[in-house]
Amino acid sequence: MPSTDDSSLYKEYQAEDQADKGLSIALPYRPPYRFQEMLSFLEGRAIPGVELVANDHYIRTVRLMDSEGDLFSGCLRVGHDPASQALTATVSESLRPVLPQIRERLRGLFDLDCEPETVYQALSSMKEIVPDALVPGTRVPGSFDGFEMAVRAVLGQQISVKAASTLAGRLVDTFGTEIKTDLPELKRLFPQPGQIVRLGEDIENQLGALGVVRTRSRTIYELAKAFEDGSIDFSASAQVETEMKKLLAIRGIGPWTAKYIAMRTMGWKDAFLETDAGIKKALSPYSPKEMLELAEAWRPWRSYATVNLWNSL
Repeated sequence: MPSTDDSSLYKEYQAEDQADKGLSIALPYRPPYRFQEMLSFLEGRAIPGVELVANDHYIRTVRLMDSEGDLFSGCLRVGHDPASQALTATVSESLRPVLPQIRERLRGLFDLDCEPETVYQALSSMKEIVPDALVPGTRVPGSFDGFEMAVRAVLGQQISVKAASTLAGRLVDTFGTEIKTDLPELKRLFPQPGQIVRLGEDIENQLGALGVVRTRSRTIYELAKAFEDGSIDFSASAQVETEMKKLLAIRGIGPWTAKYIAMRTMGWKDAFLETDAGIKKALSPYSPKEMLELAEAWRPWRSYATVNLWNSL
């Protein structure tokens, strides 16, 4: 395995001007890195109009606020440079004022601070249960926008991944802000929490017209309020157990959804989704109780066990 100087992983990014092509950022990682598996995961859950996976790149629209409260929007694309042991991001010039935010969000989305050898060794007992599931370099997908991801998680309850993406696309088409990019597939910014909160008590009718059931409409409204007023900490520095209790207090959010949101927005590395259909299939014929007992040996890296099991299907 190639060695990587730890200090290089935390040095300030170098943003280089690329004539007529935006800004280029290198995002180093510790190898190995299963980039194609990450792309496949993101592609399956991409929100039409906002996200796209094409030509081995993840591409999306972006809207971020700087420290003075000004909003900046644009587009970014992320590829892989294995020779440099880094992901490469090309960012619209319009997003220059929020480059530090973009760097941190991309590191979280692509789990670039993972130490793969540590994780692999900690999960070694998986090989005795599902021999081919554990693969070095597997990462846990995070999120670029926590609200966007949390809404997508709620929309995906008890329906297929594809159906959830369809609903998310309708939400974006109806309430998202239009943006011009060089790709016709990317034309919207995901609604901000405040935009959803302003729908008020009529949210059930507004989202119901898009095919979102009443209970999930209310759940999305409560999530939007939590993001807007900061009553729940969705950041990577959150005290996960505390914030998950707040999530579970929202009607329509059960243990699976709370764990999934915590895993992807708070960077929780110890989530195990024993009731998930994919996990049940990968660990058949074990019961959920037996799965939890097996997974005790995988603490505190059970999120990586979860993703490895999903990838094995």
